Amino acid sequence: MDARAPRAARYLAISLTFFASKLAPTVSREIKNSLHRLFFYAYAFCLAPCKEDKPMTDWPLDQVFDFKGHQVRYAIHGDGPPLVFVHGTPFSSYVWHRIAPYFITTHRVHYFDLLGYGQSAQPEADVSLGVQNQLLAQLLEHWGLDRPDVVAHDFGGATALRTHLLNGKDYRSLTLIDPVALMPWGSPFVQHVRQHEAAFSGLPDYIQRAIVPAYIRGAIQRDIPDAELAPYVQPWLGEPGQAAFYRQIAQMDERYTLEAQGLYPTIRCPVQILWGEDDQWIPVERGRELHRMIPGSQFYPVANAGHLVQEDAPEAVIAALMRFLPLQTSS
Repeated sequence: MDARAPRAARYLAISLTFFASKLAPTVSREIKNSLHRLFFYAYAFCLAPCKEDKPMTDWPLDQVFDFKGHQVRYAIHGDGPPLVFVHGTPFSSYVWHRIAPYFITTHRVHYFDLLGYGQSAQPEADVSLGVQNQLLAQLLEHWGLDRPDVVAHDFGGATALRTHLLNGKDYRSLTLIDPVALMPWGSPFVQHVRQHEAAFSGLPDYIQRAIVPAYIRGAIQRDIPDAELAPYVQPWLGEPGQAAFYRQIAQMDERYTLEAQGLYPTIRCPVQILWGEDDQWIPVERGRELHRMIPGSQFYPVANAGHLVQEDAPEAVIAALMRFLPLQTSS
């Protein structure tokens, strides 16, 4: 097979979904579903390995920003309107590895690892939601961005909302993917770690290597192979990764979402919300509730996807952004 075929199929697949979305008001549900199925099969085909594809475990963040004396690593690619991706917990900017590359030809794409996550510093310090919005606000200033399009997942959603509502940073648009935005939140595991952080931080390495993959797999609906899961697991192993993993969990506090929650009706930009219908961490009903709280927002449940929609249905995220971002460009 020609090595270019999977990439051609990929673009065809995304185009089909974009085409289906444009036809949505004028065609029957059966036709739309057929187009989506055709897209799904094309996208599944294009994910097959080929000589052209590079290993996605290579995710360099080649630039450094100093935040309160700690290194925050980031990358910028492409040219065009600014587009900023913000990851959640317990992940890193690697969650965008199937998404961000598609927008480098049309946007100036920015992504970074939150303080305490991924390739950024993992200090014995505050890495809670209470500081991540300060980090994002400073990064936007450092990058010279006035009104970027922002795409944010999980804790990144809370961070983007807090940066907008509490730090006064304006966006041209905001896409939220399964965000931590409404109380209550926090699993029984989170509550247990908060009470026994020191005990978890001192677990033997072999137990940590069992806990972290099991925990992260709970965010993904599909049966993800170990090799694909490894980039999500690796930052939380050894020193200082293990301690950092439990530190960020122990510092989770609902007061940070409460500070912004009452301000959601005052959001000053177009908002779309994507939510995995099979999210086991935050149920899809929370997404519908958030949609009702943000006037004019759009809500799209994503079938066959868990909390980490970027891994379960990257095509849905790409198609939603392809549909949504041009509307902001032309406005």
